Amino acid sequence: MWQHLFWMFGHPWVYAIVLPAMGMVSDGLPTFCRGPLVGYTPLAMSTVATMALGFGVWVHHMFATGLPSMALAFFSGASLIITLPSAVVVFAWIATIWIGRLAITTAALFFASMIVLFVIGGVSGFMTGSVPVDLQLTDTYFVVAHIHYVLIGINVFPVVGAVYYWFPKFTGRLMDERLGKWNFWTMFVGFNIGFLPMHLVGLWGMPRRIYTYGADMGWNTTNMLISAGSFLLAFGVLLLLINVVISLRRGRPAGINPWDAPTLEWSVPSPPPPYNFAVIPSVVSRHPLWEDQLNESEERSSLQKGMLLARGRQTVATSPLDGEPELILQMPGDSPAPFFLTMGMTLMFAAAIGHHWFVVGIGALICACALTGWFWPQMPNTRGDAAQDPKARHDVR
Repeated sequence: MWQHLFWMFGHPWVYAIVLPAMGMVSDGLPTFCRGPLVGYTPLAMSTVATMALGFGVWVHHMFATGLPSMALAFFSGASLIITLPSAVVVFAWIATIWIGRLAITTAALFFASMIVLFVIGGVSGFMTGSVPVDLQLTDTYFVVAHIHYVLIGINVFPVVGAVYYWFPKFTGRLMDERLGKWNFWTMFVGFNIGFLPMHLVGLWGMPRRIYTYGADMGWNTTNMLISAGSFLLAFGVLLLLINVVISLRRGRPAGINPWDAPTLEWSVPSPPPPYNFAVIPSVVSRHPLWEDQLNESEERSSLQKGMLLARGRQTVATSPLDGEPELILQMPGDSPAPFFLTMGMTLMFAAAIGHHWFVVGIGALICACALTGWFWPQMPNTRGDAAQDPKARHDVR
């Protein structure tokens, strides 16, 4: 029962943490391919399908625990089916590279490497989705290899690529490309030397969670190679940190859009001003900065004209389908109420453990006062009627 409860949470978590990395690749890779992402709609639907199916595959971690045959068949099938949306995503990235003109930058290398690592990690996971194969591979280093390809190869490499990609935007300076390529190749080679041979020693029967093993098992040379690869990977991470420090001090000025990227963050100065956009842009496509060269429609986004939300914390309420602005909402400002609510809840539940009911009542009273103050209606600032009109447009040029 404990294993069921753990993996019902633990396995969807694996898919949840990979979704941001997939988004980084889907957003950054087309920039360096100089073209839109191929198959955007199927890719988006596949991403959602991956997360949905991810809630129904947790039992493949427990195939060796003695489950009914029907459960084994169902969860084995679900574990194999979930590879289909992942394959759609991978082929969309490959097609984007194939059709485009890939610029070999450090960020592009990290993004593209995810495809290779995704395939290796996905195939090893697909193998363990088969019950007979899983019975052979359970608790061996094959599983260790798979999980590292998934959690490091598919997550860490895109995140490092995203650092190189967005570093100019949030610092105003470019990272060093020569050092960056050294960073990539040491991490990529070190990672594969460190974890690819683990598949082999796992097939040879090397168990996981064992801190030592006999010298006559035949794993010594392979494990020495794995250790060397791990140190090389660590050196690559050190190069990343060195590059960040050097670039913060002596990096070349980035300008507004050093990559000729298509999305809105590259239309403001680097680093962005505190207010982000001076007005709320009107966007009509997924590539507002590439509209002229793509010429997908006659409409054009407007980045200089839009709503001016200049009175504190405001946001725009839009129509559900078309995204048309309907209302300007005044958002809550700073308040100490959440802090007092937290303190009241802590006091209330701590006292309840010791059956100190009078103290519980004090904690409940503090919570009630904090909630009342938090939700008490605030009078909006009514200066400047034009700014409250969601149809009003202001020109910042």
